[in-house]
This record gives sequence, structure tokens and C-alpha cells, in this order.
Amino acid sequence: MNHQYRLPFGGYCNLPSSPRFSDLSSVSIMSNWRGIFAGCCAALSTAALAQVPAGPGAAPLWELGGVVLGVSQNAYPGSDQQVNRALALPYFIYRGDVLRADRETVGIRALKTETFDLDVGFAGAFGSGSQTIDARQGMRKLGTLVEMGPRLKWDLGAGPAGGRLSAEFPARAVLDLSDKAAHRGWSFEPKLTYARRSASGWRYSASVSAIVADTRLAQTFYEVRSSEATAMRPAYTAESGLVSLRLGTAFSRSLGKDWNLFGFARLDTVAGAANESSPLVRRSTGGTVGLGVAYTWMRSERAAFD
Repeated sequence: MNHQYRLPFGGYCNLPSSPRFSDLSSVSIMSNWRGIFAGCCAALSTAALAQVPAGPGAAPLWELGGVVLGVSQNAYPGSDQQVNRALALPYFIYRGDVLRADRETVGIRALKTETFDLDVGFAGAFGSGSQTIDARQGMRKLGTLVEMGPRLKWDLGAGPAGGRLSAEFPARAVLDLSDKAAHRGWSFEPKLTYARRSASGWRYSASVSAIVADTRLAQTFYEVRSSEATAMRPAYTAESGLVSLRLGTAFSRSLGKDWNLFGFARLDTVAGAANESSPLVRRSTGGTVGLGVAYTWMRSERAAFD
């Protein structure tokens, strides 16, 4: 859903997208093409967060580099477990006028005006085996999930202290690459973001968003089938509606021409959510934090279109 790995329930602090629900190491990520796809989406999100252009129009058309990241994240909204991982991944960013591969999505820009930006693309997420989450022991795997669909971005203009305000409205179909790209439902995550760059070179942002899922997607994460029910985990029928409310923040700073430091934090709450009473919800509030460094190995001399 957004600033995040972009899947509805996972991700780091709204990067689109962000690592999602898995406990995979950098070795296991490379074990098959599905993991590689999700890992590359994560690297794009993370690396672009760390970019600090010198000024308007200064970002290069393309960049090639690598990112090292440590993250501790809530396994999913409502989980009482943290998933810790370290990742080392290559990344490629392309800021074309139509084709885009950046921190939020990989796809096509359909419309660009001074106020609105409409794109259609993919974003990735890691899957999670049930064996890694106590509440889902013996249940079906969540799979390797990606999301695809349109997103409308709205530049709201100047904000407090010289910052900028923006809103995003992504509507995404969620697909499971572990099951022949089976459709797992739809997500919608409206988000309001404040971003600012300080005179000393720090860039930071704060965001608030609401994550909404249709019935099929809610069932993927919160339903307990009768065959999966236990004495401690009764059967449960999931419903469409609010999944969680989310607060996020992120920062980045250049450490030189090629090195960038970045970090992020996110707080999710399922209080008042449609499936708060699911037996898979063990805790109403959970957090995610991450810290990393990105290195740009090569970049184009030509400036990006925006």
C-alpha cells in the first residue's frame, strides 16, 4: 500500500512497499525467481529512500548500486511476533518519463501534471511460511505476494516549516507468485505524507495511512478454516474492511557522493479493525524499525525527467 514495500500488510515504513511477511535471509531470497523479484522490489524501495539529490532536477536518469539493511518488523498487523532480518541486495533505479523503476513501484506512468501523477505498476513483498509465526502453526503459507494496479498521487503544496504535503491513493490487486499468480484480493491504502529537507542535508518524512482489504484478501491473512482450527485457535470467518491504521516516519542523509544513510519506523494498530477479533490477532499494536546504507556504483550523466 505505500511509502513502502507496497503490499497491504507488510513493508517497511511506507516505502512501497518494504520486506513483508517473511523470515528469509539474503541467501534464501536468491533461492528462486519469485524471491529475487520480491527482493529487487525491496531494494528499489530502500535505495531510493536513501537518495538525496543535490537540488531540483539533479537526480540522474538511472542508478545502479547496492543496499545493506537491518530491519525488525511486526510479522503482520495484529501479530505478537517480530521478524528480524539482514539483507544485502543490488538495485537499479530508472526515472523515465513513462517507464519508472523507483522507490515505490515498477511500472508505467500514465499521467503527469503539476498537481497529479497517475501510474500503474508492480510492487513486491516476501512470503512467510506458517512455521515462522506461532499463531499460524499448521496453517497454509502466505506465499510470495506482489501487488499490481493504479496509484494516484496528489501534490497538496507547501506544508509547515518549508516542507511539502502529498496524498496517495493506491488500489492494488494482490497476486501470489507461489501459486501461479493466483489472485488473493484487493487492497486500498490512502495516505497523507509530510516531507522536508533541512538546511544541513537531512531528509525526513512523516505519514499517516489506513489499510483496507476486500474479503478475499482479509481471508488470506485473518481467516481460520475449520480444518485449521485448534483448541487455542477457533475457526474464524474474515470480513472486508479496515485492516489497520499506520503511522510512519523515515529519514536519509548523504554520506558523500556515493553513500547514503537511511532509517525508518512504523507503528500499526488494528484497534477497531474489521478482523480485530480474529484468533490470529494477538496484539493490537506493533512496530517496525530499520536502518541501512546504500552505495551508488554507477549513475547516468543525464538528468531524470523529474
